[in-house]
Amino acid sequence: MKVCIIGQGYIGLPTAALFTRNHCEVVGVDVNEEIVNKLNKGIIHIEEPGISEIIKNAVHNKVYKASLTPEKADAFIITVPTPYIIENYSCDLSYVVSACESILPYLEKGNTVIIESTIAPMSTDETIKPIFEKAGFVIGKDLYLAHCPERVLPGKILKELVHNDRIIGGITPECSKKAREVYGQFVEGNIMLTEAKTAELSKCMENTFRDVNIALANELAKICAEIGVNALDVIKMANKHPRVNLHSPGPGVGGHCLAIDPYFIYAKAPETAKIIKLARDTNNSMPDFVCENVKKIISKGKIAIFGVSYKGNTGDDRESPAYEIIAKLKQDGFDIAIHDPHIKNDNYLSFDEATKDADLILILCDHNEFKYLNYSLISKNMKKPIIFDTKNIINEVPKEITLYNYGNLYELYNQNDV
Repeated sequence: MKVCIIGQGYIGLPTAALFTRNHCEVVGVDVNEEIVNKLNKGIIHIEEPGISEIIKNAVHNKVYKASLTPEKADAFIITVPTPYIIENYSCDLSYVVSACESILPYLEKGNTVIIESTIAPMSTDETIKPIFEKAGFVIGKDLYLAHCPERVLPGKILKELVHNDRIIGGITPECSKKAREVYGQFVEGNIMLTEAKTAELSKCMENTFRDVNIALANELAKICAEIGVNALDVIKMANKHPRVNLHSPGPGVGGHCLAIDPYFIYAKAPETAKIIKLARDTNNSMPDFVCENVKKIISKGKIAIFGVSYKGNTGDDRESPAYEIIAKLKQDGFDIAIHDPHIKNDNYLSFDEATKDADLILILCDHNEFKYLNYSLISKNMKKPIIFDTKNIINEVPKEITLYNYGNLYELYNQNDV
């Protein structure tokens, strides 16, 4: 089987790697010429375990190549971004539409087209299907169209693409069956067949469920800080209940899923989806909450930002709340030094450089490197060492270091009330 995958990012490239590992020929299409050139040399541009070796071997064995343009294939998979439109929170399908139009000259009867990008409910039926019908194809008879959303965790993408259950939503039952044949090349989890609109809403609702539950934890953190209770202790105790699983509060929600997908549902029914919108507003308020508490800890000076990735132990910084926090702190006059061992950036500093003469270490990501810090170097570099851990990953510190997290933020409020 030959597969043409449009988009070679965090989903498209791992998917391409798995197809090549299972005896398929793959053409990976991307609009970024630099990325295409690197991939054709076996050099990947994302941090994800296991992919580099597979792509290198695939390029060497001539079963994978990157290209700026599509080619004829048996199956076409669209994995391009779907941001939301700020004005009304609706799904921006422009990249998906452009990708679909780009493959039209290469389509043949009997091909399968799969939209893997996360899209709003009814998008496949109302927007995507007409593109191919206008080109003369009869969906379900001579072209098979389906929406097949991914479910992956950064850092474990290859494993989860293989072993997680897969939803396949076809425009017709025959479309679902043809898409199942495509994913059957490597998926070992259950493959569940349904309608396209059901698959679309299921994917959006999975991430909305998580976003709402994170918002509940974040709201609890705010309440506890206000009334003088240890939020982390409350969560720990509540989770002793056999049917309760409160999440951990944080600096906000990032990533290409949780920070965006709930809006796709809200935009479809804004008068009804009130909980969904309130959860989004709550999570979007956390950068302000972090900055307010930073200013309670120090009024001026240098802040060492530890981590801008939205997800620990990855270099994925899409929609990361860290950037909003950094911008707000700069606007408030703080000197910012950024340290993130998982992101390559010439402006980012080493651990030593970032902490040198810093007045505060602000942890915004739960990289493993931040769970076990070099406290002796921190004490040496900082006159009055203070850490604000918004990810609640540090359990204890030496007595000469002051630690704030969502367990003891209320102490700051008590101080300011005196």
